[in-house]
Amino acid sequence: MPARVASKAGPVAARRGFATGAQALAKVDPILAAIIRRVGPIALPPPRDPFFALVRAILYQQLAGSAAAAILRRTLALYPKSDCPTPAALLATGEEALRSAGVSRQKAAYLKDLAAKFADGTLSPAKLRRLPDDELEAALTSVKGVGRWTADMFLIFTLHRLDVLPVGDLGLRKAVMRAYSLPGPPTPAELMAMGERWRPYRSVATMYLWRGADAP
Repeated sequence: MPARVASKAGPVAARRGFATGAQALAKVDPILAAIIRRVGPIALPPPRDPFFALVRAILYQQLAGSAAAAILRRTLALYPKSDCPTPAALLATGEEALRSAGVSRQKAAYLKDLAAKFADGTLSPAKLRRLPDDELEAALTSVKGVGRWTADMFLIFTLHRLDVLPVGDLGLRKAVMRAYSLPGPPTPAELMAMGERWRPYRSVATMYLWRGADAP
């Protein structure tokens, strides 16, 4: 399987890439074509600072949105002079301070490991934007607490990469089941095989399948 390549597209180019992808998918998959017509153009989320996006992703893991948002808000309040802590500032923050914001001991360790990798140059915004997708996922999952699902979400929503298929996402697998009238959710391996027809726009297919499951 060829390595997925990095996309250096900015926000405007990313929107164009997703629009081009939707047109291409509609030509090769009639079920996706119907979903694309029903859902219409997809508005991409604005780009985030990669370090902040990963801090947020770690804090949101396994929590309801409202609870995670409150913990993120209290964590950011520890750094009143900036919108987001720098890696060095996060490294200098004591565990008790993080715990007072509602961060679990385990997640505090994850945040420290993330900050350490940014501080020593193992990860950097420039490197994250430059690396091919497969190498980027390997770099991200070297961070404690960052698994393949978190890495996939980062690639799709923060970097706007076009060809990511999060086969471990149960919501996507259920959306595929409904859209293609399958007897049950496909396994990750089955979804990977189905997704071959969507290359090189698997992120676009993913977003439309998600939205299609929610659309009336």
